[in-house]
Amino acid sequence: MRDAGLSDLLLEWYDREARVMPWRVSPQDRKAGILPDPYRIWLSEVMLQQTTVAAVKAYYQRFTARWPGVADLAAARDEEVMAEWAGLGYYARARNLLKAARAVVADHRGVFPATRNGLLALPGIGPYTASAVAAIAYDEPATVVDGNVERVMARLFAVQTPLPLAKPELTGLAASVTPDRRAGDYAQAVMDLGATICTPRSPACAICPVVRVCAAREQGIQAELPRKLPKPEKPVRRGRLWLATQGDRMLLQRRPDKGLLGGMLGFPGDGWDGAGGDAPAVADWREIGEIRHTFTHFHLYLTLHAAELPTNAAITRGQLVSGNEFSADDLPTVMRKAYDCLRETVTR
Repeated sequence: MRDAGLSDLLLEWYDREARVMPWRVSPQDRKAGILPDPYRIWLSEVMLQQTTVAAVKAYYQRFTARWPGVADLAAARDEEVMAEWAGLGYYARARNLLKAARAVVADHRGVFPATRNGLLALPGIGPYTASAVAAIAYDEPATVVDGNVERVMARLFAVQTPLPLAKPELTGLAASVTPDRRAGDYAQAVMDLGATICTPRSPACAICPVVRVCAAREQGIQAELPRKLPKPEKPVRRGRLWLATQGDRMLLQRRPDKGLLGGMLGFPGDGWDGAGGDAPAVADWREIGEIRHTFTHFHLYLTLHAAELPTNAAITRGQLVSGNEFSADDLPTVMRKAYDCLRETVTR
């Protein structure tokens, strides 16, 4: 009963309760023959990795307004895309966007592959994204498993194995209940269920469309699942940033394409990412404060040093950029924190 009826119950619920998303084709529109745009599904799925729907919407709308199709994105300059991505985090995703878009245009005449395996062959597209695009855009019965799906499956089948050890088991269970028809709607239904009803805390079982086939609910352990192994404590890294100005210009440095904050604009620094060195110019540097930022694998404490550069300063790293050539919005979040600290210091 659990396997046979689950997809039907979820699809019936999704037809009534599907969330409205700027990249989503509603179940009603889909039944009327309106098909999802693979480019927009792919773009949204990449943006949504490690990020909330609320945070992604504005970025998605700006991206699609500026680059409405994959050929438009493929033709964009790298620095333009990196600047538009600033603040969204996990910047390797932006670099991979460009690589994949250019491969679609160069190798597939601007048309995304219609199968999971074909999508996997594109640079920067992993198993989750390939499955999501194949299912949602092309209705291939690919198994789509994100954090929401893992939680739903752990509860439906009362899986006691803790994450991340349970991932293979949960993926197998998700595959066992993925239907051959309406695979795209089904994938979105499970994700919606996890996001709105089968939430991490206080799941709303009273209004869940699949509560009668939920093993965890039968056992009264739904709030305890999925179990998770304890997370190791994040290490702390420390370093410095050098914030230099010269009149209305600011010293900025574009980071290498590979590595942390790859390809993004920032301030010269040292001691925290295996790069950098001494101050980028001889000047009257003063300490103006400290900022803190948390990355996926570590906490970062940065001491900030500021100076007004003399006109004849010999600059060893970065270049001076006028205020009309860049916006603070072009900076990744950690660099924006440093910029804001400098602005506050100037206005005191």
